[in-house]
Amino acid sequence: MTILIHDSTLRDGQHAVKHQLTAAQLRNYATAADQAGISVVEVGHGNGLGASSYQVGRAVLNDDEMLITVREVLKNSRMGVFMLPGWGTIADLSKALAHGADVVRIGIHCTEATLAERHLGWLREMGAEVHAVLMMSHMASPIQLAEQAALLVNYGAQAVGIMDSAGHLLFPDVTARITALRTAVEVPLIFHGHNNLGMAVANSVAAAQAGATIIDGCSRGFGAGAGNTQLEVLVPVLERLGFTTGISLYDLLDAADLAARELMLAPPVIDSLGIVSGLAGVFSGFKNPVMERAGTAGVDPRDVFFELGKRQVIAGQEDLIAEVVAGLRKVTL
Repeated sequence: MTILIHDSTLRDGQHAVKHQLTAAQLRNYATAADQAGISVVEVGHGNGLGASSYQVGRAVLNDDEMLITVREVLKNSRMGVFMLPGWGTIADLSKALAHGADVVRIGIHCTEATLAERHLGWLREMGAEVHAVLMMSHMASPIQLAEQAALLVNYGAQAVGIMDSAGHLLFPDVTARITALRTAVEVPLIFHGHNNLGMAVANSVAAAQAGATIIDGCSRGFGAGAGNTQLEVLVPVLERLGFTTGISLYDLLDAADLAARELMLAPPVIDSLGIVSGLAGVFSGFKNPVMERAGTAGVDPRDVFFELGKRQVIAGQEDLIAEVVAGLRKVTL
């Protein structure tokens, strides 16, 4: 079976550096990924098109600059973009297509597929290749996810899947979810993992074995918190298991070395807060703001994560961090 690798290094990795990747960094890594034979190289602000803002972080480059830079160097790989309805708009999608985006992903909370209907329909009218992913997928049962995926396909998605946005799932959870999707839809399935509990590669393998054919990863696991599925580990593991990726191992390893050398101060590690974030089921991108606000208030950030988890907070609700910190501070006074 052939697995298409979707490289999120230049999009999800932005979370790890507060969205400050430069044009030179984007250009150099995209060139290396293209040389390796990566299927899709995704680029943009960590939260997608139109998301650069005070609330979640301003990128050093705007969307146009990022897309133009990467498009110029991709000779073999396709260029992917990501958008969350509410952050990005039809206008942002239109500009992305004008800049040569080949694959457009719409991300949506795992129980809110209906919010993507307009965007998916418009993209299909424009003739774009459009995928959709259900985020924070641990918050919904396999049956619920299958129902939501079927809606996304009806709206026009040509591939659908799940994101383990908080790194909370274990491989039996992934198997159950991908299997449920497989029975509900006939389009290719996607899996995107995070490594908070050290399960990203195992979960990605479980997804592939259950029928997912588009698997995400980032070089050196470059991403928020504990990071994403480590791409240069994932690919040879899949190949050893009999899957085909079409990727050159040596060139992939070179791309990973370049990413470690040029994109990040240090590769992501599974630290204490990363583990707590995964256990609590909270989006890894909350790590930096939680640390900053908890530190200022003298509150244990682990308590903040578990309280956010109880509230089932999702990306875009960063304003609730201050509320939780204030509440915990009152308790400790």
